[in-house]
Amino acid sequence: MALSTCLTSPLRPALAALRRRLSTPQGPQPKLDLRGIFPPLTTPFSPMQEVDYGQLEGNLRRYASIPFRGLVVLGSSGEYPFLAPHERLELVSHIRRALPRDRLLLAGSGCQSTQATIELTGSMAEAGADAALVVTPYYYRGAMSSAALVRHYTEVAEASPIPVVLYSVPANTGLELPLEAVLTLAQHPNIIGIKDSGGDITRLGLIVHKTQQEDFQVLAGSAGFLMASYAVGASGGICALANVLGAPLCQLEHLCRQGCWQEARKLQQRLIEPNAAVSGQDAGTSVEAIARMQVLGCYWGAQVGWGNRTVAGTQSRLETAGGKCPLFCARNSACPGVGHLPD
Repeated sequence: MALSTCLTSPLRPALAALRRRLSTPQGPQPKLDLRGIFPPLTTPFSPMQEVDYGQLEGNLRRYASIPFRGLVVLGSSGEYPFLAPHERLELVSHIRRALPRDRLLLAGSGCQSTQATIELTGSMAEAGADAALVVTPYYYRGAMSSAALVRHYTEVAEASPIPVVLYSVPANTGLELPLEAVLTLAQHPNIIGIKDSGGDITRLGLIVHKTQQEDFQVLAGSAGFLMASYAVGASGGICALANVLGAPLCQLEHLCRQGCWQEARKLQQRLIEPNAAVSGQDAGTSVEAIARMQVLGCYWGAQVGWGNRTVAGTQSRLETAGGKCPLFCARNSACPGVGHLPD
C-alpha cells in the first residue's frame, strides 16, 4: 500500500496507526500459494531440556525427500507455549537457513495481546518466515466476541510484513474462531487463509464457498478429515501425522486433486487409526502416541527427535503403554513418511 494511500485512509489513533501502517509492505504483494501438505514440526530436546538442533537437522534432511509444500514451526506439535522467546526465534532462523527457498516456512506468532502478536510476527518475518500462523487469543475467551477477534486480527494483519494465516484450534484454546469473523477477515488483503482444526466439514465447506471471491485458502488441521476437506474445496492441510507418515499424506493429496476418490477413500481409511494415535483427543502425550503407533504396526526406517517438555517418567510411561523408545530423554522417536501403514 502506498504511503499516500495510508495517510488518507480513515483516521485511527494517530501514533499507533502511523507506526503500523509504515511497517506494512509498500505496493501489492503476491499471495502465497498454500496448496499442499505441511507438517507442523515437533521440537526435539536434549536430555538437558535444550533444543536439540542436531536432531532437528536430521529431521529436516529426512523431510527433504517428501514433497511437502512447506513446513510449519511453532505450532501445537512444536510445543510453542513451552518455548522461551529466544528459542522461538532461533528455531525459525535455523530452519529457514536449512530449508530450500521453494518450500514455505509458516511460523506461529499468536500471543494473548494484539501488541505482543504484532511484535512477535515482525520478529518472525525478520527471522525468515514466509507467513505467520496466528492462533486465537483465548485467555479472556469470554470477552473474545467476533468483533473483538476481527479487530485483533485486522490490526495484526495491517502491521505484519508477511501474510497472516488464521489458526482456529478449539481443542486447545476452548475458543473457535466464529464463522462470521472468518468471513470478514478473509476480505483483508494480508490475511490469506485459515488452518481450521475443529473438524466440522460443514463449516469448512461453507468457508470455502463464502470466500471464493477473496482468494482465501482453507487448510485442514488434521489428517483425520483431510479427504473430506479436499472434497469441499480445501487447499491443503497442516497435519501432525505428516511428521510420521508424510509420504502417504502427500499421496492422499495427489489422489484427491486427480479426482481418484475411490483410491483416496481407501488411503484415508488406513490413516484414521494412526492419526488418532498421534493427534486424537485420547492420544495423551507424545510418548503414548508413539507407543500406540507401534501397536498399530507402523514401522520406521529412521528416527526423528520428538520433543516433549511436559512428560515426566518418560521411559516408564512408554513401557506401561506397551512400547519401547531408545531415545527417551525429553523426546521420543518417530519417522517421517518412510514407514508403512497398517493394513
